[in-house]
Amino acid sequence: MSGTQRKIIKKGTKVSVVQKHHQRSGDLTQGIVKDILTNSANHPHGIKVRLESGIVGRVKQIH
Repeated sequence: MSGTQRKIIKKGTKVSVVQKHHQRSGDLTQGIVKDILTNSANHPHGIKVRLESGIVGRVKQIH
């Protein structure tokens, strides 16, 4: 499932995100959502979140 809509991402959801410095390579990092940082209802590149590990990135997949 794609991570472009804010309403389907909740705190505690397991997701894969791409970090800013990995956008070209597309390397994904998995983790649990701690905070949702994007305020708009949707974003074409993915909703920005902070994982419990402190990593910030845009959601590419929801598990």
